[in-house]
Amino acid sequence: MEFLELLKALILGFVEGMTEFAPVSSTGHMIIVDDMWLKTTEFLGQGSANTFKIVIQLGSILAVVVVFWKRFLSLVGLYKIEGVKTGGQLKLTHVIVGLLPAGVLGVLFEDYIDEHLFTVNTVVYALIVGAILMIVADKFGPKNPKTNSLDKITYKQAFTVGLYQCISLWPGFSRSGATISGGVLTGMSHRVAADFTFIMSVPIMAGASFISLLKNWDELNSSHLSFYIVGFISAFVFAMVSIKFFLKLIDRIKLTPFAIYRIIVAVILLFIIM
Repeated sequence: MEFLELLKALILGFVEGMTEFAPVSSTGHMIIVDDMWLKTTEFLGQGSANTFKIVIQLGSILAVVVVFWKRFLSLVGLYKIEGVKTGGQLKLTHVIVGLLPAGVLGVLFEDYIDEHLFTVNTVVYALIVGAILMIVADKFGPKNPKTNSLDKITYKQAFTVGLYQCISLWPGFSRSGATISGGVLTGMSHRVAADFTFIMSVPIMAGASFISLLKNWDELNSSHLSFYIVGFISAFVFAMVSIKFFLKLIDRIKLTPFAIYRIIVAVILLFIIM
């Protein structure tokens, strides 16, 4: 594998890691950087390129697990969150309730989404509509949210956030953009909505990634192993940076700056495809 090709893996890992959990749409960025610029399918082949995108997504998922390891252990009863009364903390059932709506719809409409919604045009529309939702959440969400801790999330809030997550099945809408907006509109602080979003993302993204990996298993190519490894490590490292930076900022800057950025990305995509 040549240096320039490995550099492409590093760049794509960077794009995946920095955009997967920020509310800006990793799909839109991948279209710009890979489909329209780096064009990895030209030297990897379509099947191997698809597998690579799954591999780097797993790197991003691992970053969430590392950042929230205490929470994940607490969900399965292996860690006690300090200062939280027994029975009062976020439970695994909250996460399951939040995952159900999108999980069911994702299974039912997976083929339709793959065949009809993964186009540049639909991603552009999703970027814009998602930006509008984020601005609405900032404008109409409570100024002094009562749910200012993960351990105060109710099952009703978890389910409502799960309903908002269904919109993210539309490629380009952004899972975090939809769920953080939904969380804010249900009375969560921006930080709590972001934390819950990241925790929910692990099982649903890991499940989808492993299913896709199994489907594309025959496309794995040992000659591309170094490309996969560089992309995976790059995605993991930059996702760690992105998550920690985002969580420090979100309560201060809210969602509107990200919404404006999404609109700029949508305009760039429109100019490219015109």
